[in-house]
Amino acid sequence: MRYKLLGRTGLRVSELFLGAMTYADASPEVRRIFGMYADAGGNVVDTASMYGESESVVGEVLQGQRDRFVLATKYTGSRDRSDLNAAGNHRKNLVLSLEQSLRRLRTDYIDLYWVHVWDRHTPIEETMRALDDAVRAGKVLHVGISDAPAWVVSRANTLAEWRGWTAFAGLQVPYSLLRRDVERELLPMARAFGMSVAAWGVLAHGVLSGRYNASGAAASRLSPESLTGRDRAAAEATLEVAAELGVTASQVAIAWAMRRGVHPILGTSNAEQLKDNLGAAGLALPGEAVRRLESAVTFEAGFPSDFIDEVDRSPGIYGDDVHLLDGR
Repeated sequence: MRYKLLGRTGLRVSELFLGAMTYADASPEVRRIFGMYADAGGNVVDTASMYGESESVVGEVLQGQRDRFVLATKYTGSRDRSDLNAAGNHRKNLVLSLEQSLRRLRTDYIDLYWVHVWDRHTPIEETMRALDDAVRAGKVLHVGISDAPAWVVSRANTLAEWRGWTAFAGLQVPYSLLRRDVERELLPMARAFGMSVAAWGVLAHGVLSGRYNASGAAASRLSPESLTGRDRAAAEATLEVAAELGVTASQVAIAWAMRRGVHPILGTSNAEQLKDNLGAAGLALPGEAVRRLESAVTFEAGFPSDFIDEVDRSPGIYGDDVHLLDGR
């Protein structure tokens, strides 16, 4: 396992994150998963306040070794569905959600506190100032945001820069060979702000593992009959590349995402799945294999990205000597 710095901070995070969303109890299997992940060098565990018993499970499993992990959790989701103020990104819910998460996780600080989803009803200024207060109080070390438009994140980090508040160091998005729309605005924005990107859904609900392409495949998170031609084409290309490289399709799909500079979040239900997924850490995909994977399912960045790329070297816009310019 290799490591990167979280955003523009000095925090070292492993290239693969462990997603704890589905863990309902600290079973022997869950403990094996955590042990295997740690033995492989993984150090980031990602959960959320609205993932059922997950925070409590993580807190129990990490007893005695909490400080060796980068503990990440999220807030936004409702703590009490009968109370409107028990949800959202406003200060009241942030304060109460954070205290609840600290109790469940059996810790006095969160390494990475995510805003779970953009709340249209709360000014981003309120959210950023409240997050900064949590950082200044020592209850949170770094902050990130999940599932939000690029313009919201850009405004938030610009406000933080101008006002001396803590900026978002991380961005969490859905990303896979089958779902590349974040390449239009969100990934370029993250690069511009120096943010780390965590990606969920890198196996596209198991489609890219190839499990549904097999004859007589059983339904799991999806029904085989629900797969589109595009889904099957992506899975088939992934399976073909995997066979040629002597690895699994899941490893190919995860390695593809890593090649794009993101941290895949591994949400596995058993240790055997995790062992397979961890194999992606040392997998270098040949350029030709990447081209085959990406050509199997078409993706267009669309306007303005395609248009800007088209005119980037246009003498009519930038002058006759534009070809002599070494850009960023």
